[in-house]
Amino acid sequence: MSKEIPYKIYLEEDEMPKAWYNMRADMKNKPAPLLNPGTGAPMKAEELEGVFCSELVKQELDNDTAYFEIPEEIRKFYKMYRPSPLVRAYCLEKKLGTPAKIYYKFEGNNTSGSHKLNSAIAQAYYAKQQGLKGVTTETGAGQWGTALSMACSYFDLDCKVYMVKVSYEQKPFRREVMRTYGASVTPSPSMDTEVGKKILAEHPGTTGSLGCAISEAVEVAVGTPGYRYVLGSVLNQVLLHQSVIGLETKAALDKYDITPDIIIGCAGGGSNLGGLISPFMGEKLRGEKDYRIIAVEPASCPSFTRGTYAYDFCDTGMVCPLSKMYTLGSGFIPAPNHAGGLRYHGMSSTLSQLYADGYMEARSVKQTEVFEAAEMFARVEGILPAPESSHAIKAAIDEALKCKENNEEKTIVFGLTGTGYFDLVAYEKFHDGVMEDYIPSDEEIAASIAKLPKL
Repeated sequence: MSKEIPYKIYLEEDEMPKAWYNMRADMKNKPAPLLNPGTGAPMKAEELEGVFCSELVKQELDNDTAYFEIPEEIRKFYKMYRPSPLVRAYCLEKKLGTPAKIYYKFEGNNTSGSHKLNSAIAQAYYAKQQGLKGVTTETGAGQWGTALSMACSYFDLDCKVYMVKVSYEQKPFRREVMRTYGASVTPSPSMDTEVGKKILAEHPGTTGSLGCAISEAVEVAVGTPGYRYVLGSVLNQVLLHQSVIGLETKAALDKYDITPDIIIGCAGGGSNLGGLISPFMGEKLRGEKDYRIIAVEPASCPSFTRGTYAYDFCDTGMVCPLSKMYTLGSGFIPAPNHAGGLRYHGMSSTLSQLYADGYMEARSVKQTEVFEAAEMFARVEGILPAPESSHAIKAAIDEALKCKENNEEKTIVFGLTGTGYFDLVAYEKFHDGVMEDYIPSDEEIAASIAKLPKL
């Protein structure tokens, strides 16, 4: 007799993951190594330790260890807001008139309003264990900066945040949450750093990008004794920490004998997508099961769908290592749309390798279509979604409507990475009919790609 499936599926505390899962351990083709931009040789641990915490460097470079035990102090912190619910979107299904079953993993049940806290607390923990004074970072829409400021406050660490200027101006209240938790917040690019001054000289009046903010944060970390740089997406270590999302999702589905057909996540640098799909991708890599996995990105910053798979700088200032990834070029500065957390020029090297090997699909969607999906979801499911999350909502709705058209009863799972209550300027522009769809031309992308480093 099948179990009745509730609206929200929660795990018990003792069912929560006790270890993070590393997808790279099951990948036949490992992600290409980070390269030293000066020598072109693979980066060594001792080189990376000048920028990152030592334990995080070990996690970053480990392609073979399948599971990393989650330290007890981090597990205790997780229990303040985890396990997060896996929700059956009954009302959305009814609205669409689809035979599809739709589930979403909701990561907005914490003050940061997003999934970013899962990695922020881990990185702050390792910084504290190393005896550091503080950390520096960048943030786009502000979810990562908010999460890191919370984590640093918990461990009594100093936190310096460089926030992409367009988001700094669009989301002043997100900035104030960071300051409430003790962080300093600087709009990027700024005149506080040498790389910031250079970018402003080359691009006067620029609204910034994640690549710019990364350059500034790294410069300050390297130049300040007792500090290290931490990153909220893209890196292997971040995908590792975010695997808690997918591990919980799979455990909740298994509890009710549910097997998804389609798994969907928004994609900017890759943290949410990589975390959500991790155990499912592991099964796919091992040949145990098959799933359709879809990455959804903004048409204004289409790294997967229009980028080039090549080595590129991780930052606009060209001070970070080279990573092989799908990229639009480190100098690409996206139009100032409202999906601030998805405005990175590249993509995780792990996800890039999986995409290149055909293990997942990618699509780009326009900003106005995303907000149409967000509004529908808010009206029927009662949660105001973040613009980033709404890219996944848009794709889930599209797949559910295909099921309706073809009379197919598929199970769709997507990641709802966070809430949109600090994104009301964006919702206002959408409702006032002044929101535009920014799509870079082929010529713009080609010009940026032409500047990729020659190895």
